Amino acid sequence: MNRQFVILTEGQTNPIRAKTASCVIRYCPDEVVALLDAGHAGKTSRDLLAVGDVPIIGRLSEAPEARTLLIGIANPGGLLPEAWRAIIVQAIERGMDVVSGMHDFLADDPELAALASRHQVRLIDVRNQRLQRIARAEGFNEKCLRIHTVGHDCSCGKMVVSVELAKALQAGGCDAKFGATGQTGIVVEGDGYPIDCMVADFISGASEQLVLDHQHHEVLVVEGQGSLFHPSYSGVTLGLLHGCQPHGMILCYEIGRTSPLGLPHITLPPLSTIRRFYEIAAAIRRPCPVIGVAMNSRLVSEETAEMERREISRSFGLPVCDVFRHGAEPLAQAVLALKAAREKQFA
Repeated sequence: MNRQFVILTEGQTNPIRAKTASCVIRYCPDEVVALLDAGHAGKTSRDLLAVGDVPIIGRLSEAPEARTLLIGIANPGGLLPEAWRAIIVQAIERGMDVVSGMHDFLADDPELAALASRHQVRLIDVRNQRLQRIARAEGFNEKCLRIHTVGHDCSCGKMVVSVELAKALQAGGCDAKFGATGQTGIVVEGDGYPIDCMVADFISGASEQLVLDHQHHEVLVVEGQGSLFHPSYSGVTLGLLHGCQPHGMILCYEIGRTSPLGLPHITLPPLSTIRRFYEIAAAIRRPCPVIGVAMNSRLVSEETAEMERREISRSFGLPVCDVFRHGAEPLAQAVLALKAAREKQFA
């Protein structure tokens, strides 16, 4: 695949729906040629997504150097917008590969598959990994510290926190690896398993396989999915949690969010309750504490964010930070402290 992307976000160029676009721009900026959204042509990604300076175009012909169309959204249910089909057809006819993280697999569409074959391009479905593995809870290297990001809700920053934490650990000389479990993380990292696309019996097995693949590293930061407190995604969250068997967790939340995304009739419990439930759910085989808190403060002022950071840190007795405003170093230090404590067991 030629990773010179036009990212398709037509009509959905906002930080929640276009989180795939946002993260690819953030972590792979040299690989993004343009965003495609005719309604915002002439603007930049910074105007709408607060990241990068990627131009927004209205037609594929405006980015002739791009060789791949990337579907840039992560929407509920993972269904491809029907209106986008014509754009995908046009990209194929222009000789472009198409990369999609949707649950609708492009390669399973007879018309698109035939068209791609005719134009000798690839349809790459990131979620099309049908790993059939039941978890066995064995074979883990206990010298590899497993850290897992969990959230009070979906789309609150678990992937970004995972990547930033791994990068902070690496910058300090630690052999750390980001373990991708969703479509966006897989595109950014180049490997991983799409946990939310596994048959229910194989969710924990795929999570376990992710650990087995990468446990030669000192620290593996496993990206969280969904939330125990979001009824749409809690099954995936729990299977992932039990499959990767973390030694410690980073609790992620967004300031001001009181209901699960898309479910205003449900009220999220206090963060202290959420912490307690995760620690209980994770401790089936061994104690697994929350060792740090990552807050998403994008919707509040710096002053409000600092007040919140101090209050949560005081009440939880843990390091708290927004990885963009404060950096991930406080969380990295918490990981290293846990790592040092565990290493005494092997001395």
